[in-house]
Amino acid sequence: MERKERNSEADSRADFGRWLRQQLESRGYDLRIRGGGQGKFAEDSGIGRATISRILSGQGATDTRVLAQLAAALHIPLGEVLVRAGILDPSELRAVQEPPAPGERRITPEQAAEELGLTDEHRRRLFVNMTQTLQRTAPEGGQSTAGH
Repeated sequence: MERKERNSEADSRADFGRWLRQQLESRGYDLRIRGGGQGKFAEDSGIGRATISRILSGQGATDTRVLAQLAAALHIPLGEVLVRAGILDPSELRAVQEPPAPGERRITPEQAAEELGLTDEHRRRLFVNMTQTLQRTAPEGGQSTAGH
């Protein structure tokens, strides 16, 4: 399993290197050995040439400062760069960009107890029961069932 994860990480870094190469070449940077494009982009972006070289060779980049500099230099949203670098997956980015509207996220009392860290079974049951009581709709006379 550990070997599979390492291969996946290596694939992700290589994919990111290919993606960055494509981005730079499409912007006119000549990345051939003597083309000078790596040095020019390093100068333009403020990122060290060795760092650019490591990323392009598939060794990746996880330093968010470097990724933010890449995003700024390429005029690409940071979120997209973080996804391309394998730092975030697309669903994580969507969750940050499009949080649920208030009241849209419904959880059960049991899930709420879990999220609140209620581990004592007695307190947990009390919390769940009280929450369920408060969630009940009031009967037709406007009085809640808790008042009876």
